[in-house]
Amino acid sequence: MAEKKKTFWNVFENTEGDKVVWIIVLVLIMFSILCIFSSTSRLLGPGQSRLDLVWDHLKIVILGLVLILVCYIIPSLNFFRKLSSLGFIFSLGLLVLLISGIDLGFVRSIEINGARRIIQVGPLQLHVNEVVKVAMVLYLSWAIDAFKKKELRWLKNEPKAQKILYIYGPFLLTTLLLLPGSNSAALFTGGIMFLVILLGGDSGKDMFILLLAGVAALALCVGIYKISDGKVMKRIGTGLSRVFDKEDYEAIVMKSRVGSVDYYQALDEIRQPYSAKIAVHQGGIIGKGPGQSTQRYVVPDISEDYMYSFIIEEYGIFGGMVIVFLYLSLLARSAIIVRNCGKELYAKLAVAGLSLLICGQAFLHICVNVDIGPMTGQTLPLVSHGASAFLCFCIAFGVILSISKIASKRIAKETLNADPLVDRTQEVTAIEHDLSDLDDFESGNITEDELNDEDYGI
Repeated sequence: MAEKKKTFWNVFENTEGDKVVWIIVLVLIMFSILCIFSSTSRLLGPGQSRLDLVWDHLKIVILGLVLILVCYIIPSLNFFRKLSSLGFIFSLGLLVLLISGIDLGFVRSIEINGARRIIQVGPLQLHVNEVVKVAMVLYLSWAIDAFKKKELRWLKNEPKAQKILYIYGPFLLTTLLLLPGSNSAALFTGGIMFLVILLGGDSGKDMFILLLAGVAALALCVGIYKISDGKVMKRIGTGLSRVFDKEDYEAIVMKSRVGSVDYYQALDEIRQPYSAKIAVHQGGIIGKGPGQSTQRYVVPDISEDYMYSFIIEEYGIFGGMVIVFLYLSLLARSAIIVRNCGKELYAKLAVAGLSLLICGQAFLHICVNVDIGPMTGQTLPLVSHGASAFLCFCIAFGVILSISKIASKRIAKETLNADPLVDRTQEVTAIEHDLSDLDDFESGNITEDELNDEDYGI
């Protein structure tokens, strides 16, 4: 069969890699553009219009698509392996710079609401937590694979020590260094890293010890916070208040005099979560329509932490279910990609870890928006506003697509070289003989009596 000519109209048909993942990426980006356009005006700078906002976001989208394509066209896993091996060193350097409060003018650590999460390099702002999530998933995928293949350089004759140095140590240290900036980011990232180690096939005993070590480290941080009377590890106090604070701020708002300090303090505590619930309630089945949200004027972070409630308000439960379906589809397709990676442990762990990271953060964001659990500040991957998070998740999607392309090529090659399950050579020869006799009979070269009934299985 002649090869199809590549044209603009069949370019998607000729695209390699998992096409369902490509569709998920494009639909999520479409939602992002639509939602950023009609979300909060807090994003607008002096003299800016919403078209300016969309144009700024389109620049980020284009850069993100370029990153996806760059990862996608990389033909070998070795490049990803080598880059992943630097993930912990890169993450550690960023976290140390962040916590140290470095201020060199061109490079400085920025504190917002009592927490340091951003490093500014010139005019660019880098959200360190988002970078560390992706980098550490890839690093642990490499470290576990290299440990299994006995490729690690140090302590070659001490497997337990190697695990501590290359796997357990980076896991615990990264989680602890994330705590001062964000409790939720530390716990969530730590949880994803724990799952990657678990998927790597570690023993149940070692995983239990590692879990106990993580709990002990967290308890130590809480103890330091208590002993210092809240002066050290301040974000621990924020996290504890969100989980254990049972004060009824709604009752305080109702009882306090309007305009009093108590009234506004209690109102600030409930404004965002209550407004998010109002947005979900008002959205109904089909929503208010694009640009018709009213809660965007009440919730300052609706384009980031509460994007899902905004989507339901404007596009209804139907729009919200589309978002859920997209992330569930990503999990399903990633499972298929993992299954097709053969014996490539690094590829399996990278795809599984990145898909769990993306979908886990998405569902954590959705739970907070529908008032299940305390506020975490986690964005909706590839939809919420935020350049660092958007670009980091683009890299994650790019790696998944690249590995899916490599896996599909391996399957096609194995299929081409595989022996048939049933050898039908003799059957084909017999059929050709029968057809030849029939041709001779119809042409009059042989008579009916000369035909052998056995040739036809009679």
